[in-house]
Amino acid sequence: MQQGRATAPGSAGQGAFVQESFGGTPRRLFRASPSRLLAWVDCPRRYRMQYLDRPTPPPRAQRAHTSVGTAVHNALRDWWDLAPAQRTPDAGAELVRTSWIDAGFRDAEQSLAWRERAQGQVRSYLADVHPGDQPLGIERTVSLKTEEMALQGRIDRLDDRGSELTVVDYKTSRWEPTDDDARTSLPLALYAAAAWKMFRRRCVRVELHHLPSGAVATHEHTGESLARKIAEAESIARDARRAEDDYAEHGVDSGRFPTSVGPLCQWCDFRAHCPAGQAFGPEKSGWAALEDPAPRVRSST
Repeated sequence: MQQGRATAPGSAGQGAFVQESFGGTPRRLFRASPSRLLAWVDCPRRYRMQYLDRPTPPPRAQRAHTSVGTAVHNALRDWWDLAPAQRTPDAGAELVRTSWIDAGFRDAEQSLAWRERAQGQVRSYLADVHPGDQPLGIERTVSLKTEEMALQGRIDRLDDRGSELTVVDYKTSRWEPTDDDARTSLPLALYAAAAWKMFRRRCVRVELHHLPSGAVATHEHTGESLARKIAEAESIARDARRAEDDYAEHGVDSGRFPTSVGPLCQWCDFRAHCPAGQAFGPEKSGWAALEDPAPRVRSST
């Protein structure tokens, strides 16, 4: 027996090996991403409209906080494509300017103010990032297969820190994340498990880097805690699969897609197609999250 060898979470079990060795029709794996799994948890009706209904009901126009987040993420991605000598905080701020998305804001004045604010946040953040510490991956797609699902997602940044890897996720919302947010995040745990398996290097540390405050929320998983998160994802996948199978038979008449009515209905991209969600309260404006924080939800990135 080999000693001291780390086994990546999500490795195929004996049952899968027996099935592959002696024939039989393998069960179709449920294809998912962390955002798809969390969409099911948040609201089955929104899940149906977003992933199953064809044609897909048109979503609302992009909100301003999404524009801010996308521009910041793009700038932090493209900064690593510069030559090391050009990786300065000011260069990062300039990348925010050139990648700015002017959508969802109240007016041009608000857009400009938030662009300058985002530039300042990126400049401050990059002042503490060594330009020579090239990450192992930037917006790296990782995948993980279990006996239940084939999962794929994209990591904002995957750091090579000695003998281990670290998953880094950028946050731009007004909510400052806590260590407990890092601990309970299903996407971060799945990314860590997938990176461990793909690169065959231990990956248990996950970090949430909050650009507005400069705070870093962290958690050190164990192999066991990652396995529990995989089991949680598989449980969600089983529920979603059963609902999708019912949808395949009954279509929109399926009763497995109830609306989860609550504060998120005021922010839902598919609210215009959901009477139950519309009845909860008035829709939030496209820039509301810049003034009043949206409800805290599980992160999908």
